[in-house]
Amino acid sequence: MNNYNTSKFIDMCSELGITLTDQQVDQFMNFYEFLVEKNKVMNLTAITEFDEVVDKHFLDSLLIVRHADFSKIKYVLDMGTGAGFPGIPLKIVFPKIHFTLADSLNKRILFLNEVIEKCGLKDIETVHTRAEDLGRDKAYREKYDLVVSRAVANLSTLSEYCLPFVKKGGKFISYKSASVDDEFQEARKAIGILGGECDSPVIDKIPGTDLERSFLIISKKRSTPAKYPRKAGLPGKEPLK
Repeated sequence: MNNYNTSKFIDMCSELGITLTDQQVDQFMNFYEFLVEKNKVMNLTAITEFDEVVDKHFLDSLLIVRHADFSKIKYVLDMGTGAGFPGIPLKIVFPKIHFTLADSLNKRILFLNEVIEKCGLKDIETVHTRAEDLGRDKAYREKYDLVVSRAVANLSTLSEYCLPFVKKGGKFISYKSASVDDEFQEARKAIGILGGECDSPVIDKIPGTDLERSFLIISKKRSTPAKYPRKAGLPGKEPLK
């Protein structure tokens, strides 16, 4: 492993209320090295420079700790996890929480399985699936205290993908760009249909940067009707309105 300057990362995590052990720092560095190595042969991220990965992937993923009480969470699903964000950074920081990472592209899942092995992560599973299919599986439906997603999709569509997995009393938190008010207003009816309620977007700033991130925090108030999610492709082509 190269000798990275991790002091800023450690300090910024501390600003978020996260105290990293030496083992956790090593896990993040192993993840970074493997991400960059694999990115040479598969499209995982356009961001590969160390400081940028720390800011735009690691710290961005962890920013959610200001908006969710992880001391009360046992099961987390990261839907459309891609290269493992935010799921892998959150798993490293919260090793006792069970994580499920789901993605529709199998080569990403194979990459994540290698990350899990290289970082020595336990109590974490990967699932190669579409959200529309997994959402009808009783083993996963309404199981999770928290569902997260940094996936790029319309909030109405994302809500149909994610809310079926959230147990009543749990939350779905969507990572969004800073300007999201119009999208939020358009999605409010869909969120209600799916059993959720959402306050206004929360805007936060990644520590040590000027980068802003919005969070849509959706509380699950009622069970999602059995007909949702609709069959594969429909939530994206015809978002609920």
